[in-house]
Order: sequence, then C-alpha cells, then structure tokens
Amino acid sequence: MPKKKITKKVYLQWYEDMLFWRKFEDKAAALYIQQKIRGFLHLYNGQEAVLAGSVFAMDENDRMITAYRNHVQPIALGVDPRKIMAELCGKTGGTSQGNGGSMHMFSKEHNFFGGHGIVGGQIPLGAGLAFADKYLETGAVTLCYMGDGAVRQGSFHETMNLAMLWNLPVVFVVENNGYAMGTSVERTANHTDIYKLGLGYDMPCEPVDGMDPVTVYQAMQTAVDRARSGKGPSFLEVRTYRYKGHSMSDAQHYRTKEEVAEYQKRDPIGIVHKVIQDKKYATEAELKEIEARVKDLVNECVQFADESPFPDASNLYKNVYIQEDYPFIKTH
Repeated sequence: MPKKKITKKVYLQWYEDMLFWRKFEDKAAALYIQQKIRGFLHLYNGQEAVLAGSVFAMDENDRMITAYRNHVQPIALGVDPRKIMAELCGKTGGTSQGNGGSMHMFSKEHNFFGGHGIVGGQIPLGAGLAFADKYLETGAVTLCYMGDGAVRQGSFHETMNLAMLWNLPVVFVVENNGYAMGTSVERTANHTDIYKLGLGYDMPCEPVDGMDPVTVYQAMQTAVDRARSGKGPSFLEVRTYRYKGHSMSDAQHYRTKEEVAEYQKRDPIGIVHKVIQDKKYATEAELKEIEARVKDLVNECVQFADESPFPDASNLYKNVYIQEDYPFIKTH
C-alpha cells in the first residue's frame, strides 16, 4: 500500500494530540503529588512521537497492546480521556470502574488490550491477538509494544520464534528510552543495538528515530503493510527518551539533568511545532487556540474525575467470576 500523505491537517492533528498527551500526563503527575492518584504512575513525556506515528499507520480494526506506561495510548485510539483520568484516580467513572488504575488500562471497543504490569507479559499476548486475527482471517494487524528492559525476558524470545514460525500479522516495537527501570542498555547486554535481536529469528528489523512522528510512521507503515499482506512479523527498535523517571517514585540517580536537557532539545512536540511554523501551517493565534483547547480538555478530565465517586467496597467481589452468585465468595 502507498504511504499516506503527511499533510497540513496531519501535522496540526499531531500537534494537538501530542500536546494533549503531554499536558494530560503533567496533570496526572500533579494529582499524584496531591495523593489523588495512588500506587504507581509511569508517564509518557518525551515518547509522544512514537504513538503519533504509529496510530497514523493503523487501520480501524488493528490492535494495540503495551506495558504499563499506558495512559495516553487508549486516548489515541478513541477512548474518552475523562474516563482515563477517572481510572487513574480509582473512580467509578473510569474505564474499569476504578478497578484497574494506572497500570491496567483496557478498551475492547477501541482495540486497546492493555496495560500489563508484568514486564514482558504483554509480548506473548500480542502474538496471541495476531494468531486469532490470522485464524479468523480478519485482516487486522497487532502492534505489540515493550520497553528496552523487556527484551531480556525469555517470553520475548519464545514469542519471536513462534511469530516467525506461524507467520503472524504482528509488529513488535521496542520503545527504547534508554534505561528500562533505571539500568541502561549498556549494563544489561553486550550490545546496544536491540533491533539486531530480530536477526536471530530471520525477522525484518531496524532502528527508528523515535523523536519524530514522520520517521516512526514511515517505518511502522512498512511493517504494518508487510504483516497485513501475509508476509509476517517485523521488529522495530524505536529510539526515544523519557523526560520523567521510570515512575513517580524514581529518584533518577542514574542520569544527569544535563543529559535530559540535551534530549529535550529534540522534543518531539517541538519538532512538530517547528514544521508547522516553517511551512506556515498555522498562525500564532491558531496555535494559541489549539493550546487553549488542550488546557480546557485537561481541566474537563480532572473535573470529571473529581466528581466521579469512589467505588463501593462491595465492588471488590464483582467481576471476579463470570457467575454472579458464585457460592464460594462471601460478600458480607
């Protein structure tokens, strides 16, 4: 299939989406400090180009599955962001009525299959989704994301082998933000080119600049087309960077502020903003309107979460078994 044209409309949509995702995560961080969000919180700041470029390459029926840095992906696929914020706050208005929280977003309706807390746990599940689509002949492709730390898991290698053996319509994507949970790639392997792991399985693989949605889209579209045409999986190492810690509890002793500042010079939102300015896709006033819409929507998300009630304690016993009157659970 020919690649889609990256037009003025696409750039303006990218800018608004990526800016919203950044501001949404910034607000989530603030709510965490206020203890309105509890537990773990893993922010996506700096990695927005990976998602923007990926979604542009997807068709309506394609699926996405990822790890626990997963707040904005379902938003990109069409889930109401107010429900995501409510879920982060553990409220009944959330996507899982407050039962999932930060690490377990999910939307069957929008083909987002998590949000998985076990490192690498989503990788075989992604292959399973692709297996189902091949078996049922749906024509859909699964995009399966992982962090650079997950490729040390045995399940990753087992899945790569089976995906090639069964010629599955799946694209494996490593969002290599450099540090896994806090340990650099250099300290966990004798090589730093993660994409080369695909060579051991004869799987098409390549590194991708993850700070520009254009380069992400171009690589992703090629891989998606390959999978959809029946030629099997691909493995992309998308090289990006997270501006925040692994989670909100990360003191970030493993890197310097100077290093973060250096990467921020290639901020993905800044890259898109510069193209819009250079090509005169929007005036300063129009950009201000976008920024105002983003701010208003973030505020709506917070208001919706604040006004949504906490779940009743009795909800602990719901959705555990399919049988509603399961006799071996005492609910009082």
